[in-house]
Amino acid sequence: MHPKGIIYQNGRSGTHGEIILFLPVIARLVFHFIRGLGAGLIAFSFLTFAFSFGPVIQQEISYNLEKTGLKTQEESVNEGFSLSIAEADRILAVQKEAQSYEVNSYFSVVIPTIDAKANVIANVDVSNKSDYLEALKKGIAHAKGTYFPGQGGRIFLFSHSTDSPLNFARYNAIFYLLKKLEKGDTIIVFFADKKYEYEIVDKIIADAGDTSWLMPKKEGEELILMTCDPPGTTWNRLLVVAKPKA
Repeated sequence: MHPKGIIYQNGRSGTHGEIILFLPVIARLVFHFIRGLGAGLIAFSFLTFAFSFGPVIQQEISYNLEKTGLKTQEESVNEGFSLSIAEADRILAVQKEAQSYEVNSYFSVVIPTIDAKANVIANVDVSNKSDYLEALKKGIAHAKGTYFPGQGGRIFLFSHSTDSPLNFARYNAIFYLLKKLEKGDTIIVFFADKKYEYEIVDKIIADAGDTSWLMPKKEGEELILMTCDPPGTTWNRLLVVAKPKA
């Protein structure tokens, strides 16, 4: 026999209250069993899904991450490769042009106006006569302590430094026609597989004892070519001053 009675009666019952129901033991056991069974089925379903599709999902995520990473890496490699190819092409073009003038692209000078061209011997000690005379047999000398092309300072190159007219043919007379150059003429310098172009801005006759032009200067790039004047003597120095072309 089930319990029965009035739970709420309008006009007589309060606005709130408490009802306590006592289920039979079997009903309570069935309730807990059903609730536990539902939770178990949910957990079982989740585990089954995880075991079944987890590896697939993991592989998919890993693939996408790796693909993104590989794509980024590939783009970086391709970009670097493109730059390397462009740089290699530039170097080859410079080397080819230098070869067309019969000089190297390591360090050389070409003056188209007077058809003067020669390789440059770097870091020649101007205070050591035997050293610079030996260097001048091979080409043009770069004064030790002065700058190199692209460094933004004074570059000092000299040639045809003879001690008497008898030695004119003995030493390299590459700058013999330097006096023929005019303002605006072009001087090409190849250095470290790069091409530099300079425009002549001045010509100066200096005393043979004037060494001020050999002093390093960092106030803007400046190329100075020096030779003896008159040719075959050591009386004076002819200086040709050039600035980088704009």
